[in-house]
Amino acid sequence: MKNILFPFFRNALLILFLNSLPGSAFAQTAAVIDASKYSNLQQAVDALPANGGIVSIPPGNYEISKPLLLKTENTRLQGSGGSTHLINKNTSGEPAIIVGLGKGQLFRLELSGFRISGNPKSGDGIYMEKVQELMITDMTIDHNGGHGINMKDCTENPRIANCNLNYNLKAGINIDGGHDIVVSGNQFEENQDALQIKDGFNLTMTGNNIDDHLRHGIVVENSYGSIISSNMIEECQGTAIILTAPATPANRFCYGITISANVIAHHLGGGIELNNAWGCSVSSNTFTLVHNFSILAGPGTGGITISGNNFSNSRGKLGARNEKNPFTFDVGSGVILKSATDITISGNFFGRLTTEAVKADESSKGILVSGNMMTELNQGAQVGKKAINLGGAKDVLVKDNLIRK
Repeated sequence: MKNILFPFFRNALLILFLNSLPGSAFAQTAAVIDASKYSNLQQAVDALPANGGIVSIPPGNYEISKPLLLKTENTRLQGSGGSTHLINKNTSGEPAIIVGLGKGQLFRLELSGFRISGNPKSGDGIYMEKVQELMITDMTIDHNGGHGINMKDCTENPRIANCNLNYNLKAGINIDGGHDIVVSGNQFEENQDALQIKDGFNLTMTGNNIDDHLRHGIVVENSYGSIISSNMIEECQGTAIILTAPATPANRFCYGITISANVIAHHLGGGIELNNAWGCSVSSNTFTLVHNFSILAGPGTGGITISGNNFSNSRGKLGARNEKNPFTFDVGSGVILKSATDITISGNFFGRLTTEAVKADESSKGILVSGNMMTELNQGAQVGKKAINLGGAKDVLVKDNLIRK
């Protein structure tokens, strides 16, 4: 009987033998670079061979005045946690690290396990251009004069996870062009916005904590097929989530996006704002202490399902009100429709709001409000103000809602 396994074992042994030959085509030439053996970080990075490797940066403070250029693919820049600290002293708006600029596409770049900080006059923490299949993990990126992470045309499979992005003067993460993007398990604190993305598709943004932002939480423009879920978004000066900013041209729009299972708490602007958005679902979110509106469906928006959400205030648990601090106001808001069409609002709870549950203008049409629970609305308003106020909106159906006073 012929031994069919013999050729397999023979070929495997041949490959192992060839790999062991020095200088052979099969020999591995990727490097492990110890940055402590070089006079500066740029020299250590430049020592990488063409097929990449690992640059290991030991603990220490590394002051830089011009960007560290990383231009070799299949490379990992690895620190030793927060004790590895790159300090950008540049005051002319340049980034701390530039990856890929001027080199065409680069693949499989990884940055992990160190801190980057800047100053109000420095640029981005990390600027990446045309870098594909990138990974940024376990980083602290703070106090930069630009974005924390800025990605331009990184179109294939970028992943950012387990990072702290804090106190950057622009966005924690800015994405301009990209596909199949994962942003997961990060902390965002007091940037201008947490995340901005335009012309980027199939975003998965889950499990992030977004707190105390000076403007908005998440801003998405010209995107489709994305999910924003299971994030904690608290105390933005502006709005927690925006799909297409107001006054954006009509050819810049969002569609096929799900916003689900987020906690949207204590925002001075609003909760979720939809402009030029089509075919999106807003479900199972909790809106508490949100000023002005919890959901605003604005011009150009249609085909939106709003279901299973909870809209409420603190029911007196917030504490004493300070007129000088709006964050102490025990408020709650509902859904506002402005020139929106084909909106389904069902199965939600609206409790102790300082506004109506649902309000529409006369330019809106095609509105179904059904099967919602509403209790103790319009707190502090005049007696008799409606829970559902659709004004002169056309083609509306309001039925089977339980409204308790």
